[in-house]
Amino acid sequence: MDTIASGILSVGSAVPDPPFEFVSDGKDCGFDIELMQAIAAELGLQWRLVTYKGADFNDIFDGLANGSMDCIASGTTVTPGRERKALFCEPYVHSGQSLVCNIEKSPNVRSIDDLRGLVLAVQEGNTSQPVAQRLKAEGRVGDVRVYAYHDIGKMLDDLDAGQIAAIMKLAPVMHWFTKDRPHLRVVQERITQEDLAIAVGLSNEPLRRAIDDAQARLRANGTLSRLIEKWIGA
Repeated sequence: MDTIASGILSVGSAVPDPPFEFVSDGKDCGFDIELMQAIAAELGLQWRLVTYKGADFNDIFDGLANGSMDCIASGTTVTPGRERKALFCEPYVHSGQSLVCNIEKSPNVRSIDDLRGLVLAVQEGNTSQPVAQRLKAEGRVGDVRVYAYHDIGKMLDDLDAGQIAAIMKLAPVMHWFTKDRPHLRVVQERITQEDLAIAVGLSNEPLRRAIDDAQARLRANGTLSRLIEKWIGA
């Protein structure tokens, strides 16, 4: 098992994306952060965060090809397109897209069935994007507004201001982001069913096996379930 830097596991994450990864008081926090620190320890390696700041989340996988990341742990959904760019480990969480609306500006929006003629927002490269585009093609959404991946704060501000009708993104993330925004609420969950997993380079089968083995040990000793309970909940 080789890593880019000897004795170090370099982990790519798009920050912020709480509860998976974010910075609080200058400290890296979140589910993926603690999980990968535990996995690195199981492998006898130090953990190093490689922060991805691109506009399109799908471009994070370039880090596996160009040698800047050993693996990616960033609340990453397994998709056929991404499997052409990376090898995925065993999923650690099952999740799905949720819908968030402004209950004051759009009180009648309670599900994707209420979006006809309205603007739905997503992030570039997020797995919500093809779902939203399909809804638009079916005439169930008036338009889809795509924000750069790192502009989630602006997207939430626009929803607060009533400039868009709703946001679609994974439920754990949206529950976190709406905690301190009283006008915003998760009104629908389980729009999709998605497996989230760690990704490694296409030619790095030894690292995938090693991470899977480490993750299995963390599952067996209860560490994984404790981290899920701490950061994600039921």
